Amino acid sequence: MRKNIFVVIVTYNGAQWLEKCIQSLEASLYPINILVVDNHSTDTSVSVVKSFSKVQLIESDGNLGFGKANNIGIRKAIKQGADYVFLLNQDTWIYPDTIQNLVAVAEQNPKYGIVSPMHFSADEVTLDSNFDTYYNRKTNTLSSLVDQVPFVNAAAWMLSSKVIEKVGDFEPLFEHYGEDRNYSDRVRFHGFKTVVVKNAKICHDRFISRSFSKDVKQAKFKMLAEVLNVNHAWIPSYFYAFKNVVGLPKYFSKYYSFSQVCSMFFSLFGYYILLKLRFITILKARKSYR
Repeated sequence: MRKNIFVVIVTYNGAQWLEKCIQSLEASLYPINILVVDNHSTDTSVSVVKSFSKVQLIESDGNLGFGKANNIGIRKAIKQGADYVFLLNQDTWIYPDTIQNLVAVAEQNPKYGIVSPMHFSADEVTLDSNFDTYYNRKTNTLSSLVDQVPFVNAAAWMLSSKVIEKVGDFEPLFEHYGEDRNYSDRVRFHGFKTVVVKNAKICHDRFISRSFSKDVKQAKFKMLAEVLNVNHAWIPSYFYAFKNVVGLPKYFSKYYSFSQVCSMFFSLFGYYILLKLRFITILKARKSYR
């Protein structure tokens, strides 16, 4: 029986990619519904989306970030009877058989929680650099088409409605980075697997740049993900977060000056103290995941 598939795309100033992204979805061999949540774009993203008559558009009054905007789209899709929700970044495109190959694998095993395609770069030949890192950490080959990984970034995730019902929404404590790490931890906590489907493919048209402020922000949200990781008890989770206070500045020392590394250390140490002070909020969040 054909499954009801909703593709949810969160947009923010993505006009340069959206036409190609949506056109690729409309060429899918497997019938889909497309739902776009726009995070108050200031470019022509909204008008591009509106040019596709079959695409549902939700316009936010502000920039909600990745997780909160996806929550809106996911809930809308579930309300409309979605069997699967495919989260897709605005700067990607798929191939005609991508969706059908993901669905075929997802239907094989109800314990496949996050089902991801292979992520290629814009040249359609080389793997996306971030994806390549995660894919090289694969822990198990489950079949000729499926590899298990501990984590894959949420540029292209297929989630069943049953997994969403069990795991819940993206954690609203995250602003932009770390939501997918937290969600992946919760997927694992509930006994589901994160898998990559080798005959399904997307292309991710992005240039990954490094900046000090971005790295500090990502480091902080990595620490937040650590204290929220329900695969560890509460006290050990704070210990793992504290290890990042020292470990991350040491890692970034190859990119930044000594003074910047020291600045990162004190910024992360201050954030760790804040996480300790917010232990009640952290505990409530952790309890909600169970």
